[in-house]
Amino acid sequence: MLDHIGLKVTSLARAKAFYDQALKPLGVTALFEAPAEKTGGTAFIGYGEGVKPYFWISEQPRATELLHVAFAADTRAKVDAFYQAALAAGGKDNGPPGLRPHYHPTYYGAFVLDPDGHNIEAVCHAPA
Repeated sequence: MLDHIGLKVTSLARAKAFYDQALKPLGVTALFEAPAEKTGGTAFIGYGEGVKPYFWISEQPRATELLHVAFAADTRAKVDAFYQAALAAGGKDNGPPGLRPHYHPTYYGAFVLDPDGHNIEAVCHAPA
């Protein structure tokens, strides 16, 4: 099951203005914003319905990956296994398994770049 998807944009402010307006009729709104100072580098905006964002945009003028797709894992061990299997299959490290508290306290994810440069993630939201 997919957990979320992310797009790189060249101007976060321009993209936010567009998506705020375009997604409003669908009931999809900006639910989470993380400035670069909080994440350690890249600002993000997460859109969704209710309380969980599932459509993310981030500013990266010269994108190093083409698309971001996150697969849901029900345990942290599965996130770890995904990471090891992806590296063994030829993926490149883009963030080892670990907590990402700037998203939320129990966000545990791992990131790899596939052979074409897409950022593929496995994420578990459950507590340890």
